[in-house]
Amino acid sequence: MIIEVADRGTIPAVQKVLQGTHEVRKLIFPERFFVACSGDERTIDQSALKKIDGVLNIIDTNQHPYYFASRVFKEKDTIVRVGDVEIGGRRVAMIAGPCAVENLDDTLETAIGLAQTGVKILRGGAFKPRTTPYNFQGLGLAGLKILAEVRRRTGLSVVTEVINPEDVEIAAEYVDMMQVGMFNMTNTPLLKRLGEVGKPVILKRNAYSTLANLLKAAEFIIYNGNPHVILCERGVKTQETATRFTLDVSAVPVLKRLSHLPVIIDPSHAAGHRDLVPILSKCSVVAGADALLIESHVAPERMIKPGDADQALHPTEIQALMKDLQPIAEAVGRTVL
Repeated sequence: MIIEVADRGTIPAVQKVLQGTHEVRKLIFPERFFVACSGDERTIDQSALKKIDGVLNIIDTNQHPYYFASRVFKEKDTIVRVGDVEIGGRRVAMIAGPCAVENLDDTLETAIGLAQTGVKILRGGAFKPRTTPYNFQGLGLAGLKILAEVRRRTGLSVVTEVINPEDVEIAAEYVDMMQVGMFNMTNTPLLKRLGEVGKPVILKRNAYSTLANLLKAAEFIIYNGNPHVILCERGVKTQETATRFTLDVSAVPVLKRLSHLPVIIDPSHAAGHRDLVPILSKCSVVAGADALLIESHVAPERMIKPGDADQALHPTEIQALMKDLQPIAEAVGRTVL
């Protein structure tokens, strides 16, 4: 249950009525104040809540399971700021970099090449969840330190994936934005911790998940105090084997209809083949994507995991793609950052 109140002063009275429920927390947004609770709502005396001066609205979360992520809560689009880049505005942002941070030299050279194209956010995995224990699992803390050093030298903002709740505070010291991969979309302890830290979060859709479940996962982050969530479509699993996954381009307009949160596309993981990344990127911009998350490396042949190399674009290819995307973006009232 969610209770909207007129001001902070009303919150203690509402909390008193809700005592005994599983969990009660207050959520403060610009000029709006809420008390939310989880647990057995049957034990809540709604008549007592309605008698409290300052209670504006009682929201049934069975009817609105992702209320704070939805257009019902906020009609205007949310813009998430990462460094000096706005994700969710008129510009289509470009986020690019290696799937995994493997060493300083390659990461730095890639970042320098991307910075020369105009890219302002570098992606790079310090922690890598894999489908087999025999693949490269990432450098961990050493990878985070490489990202921080690359940021210092290039001025790029950096984003990395986090896997475990205990990694969140550590990663927050080194990066500007964190990412939840498809394997962890339903890792609620991780989502809760990301809500507590407050840094922007890219939340990737699980390949077997509905869009409603993606929004419910986003709700965990917002409910725990962090409204800076970016939704990411990265392909769903179908019977098709020609691509790694099937990119659900329709997810962009559907999510934008349901939610005020920015929506971005990862064409690299959807395609699994670098030659398909440009065309999927173009489709994504037409569909309304707020940013593209693309794998890039100065020497894909040196990448440790072959699958990563198969889908990575060289920074010069990113530059060519951005040039090709510009007239497409302009045709739909956007521009490419």
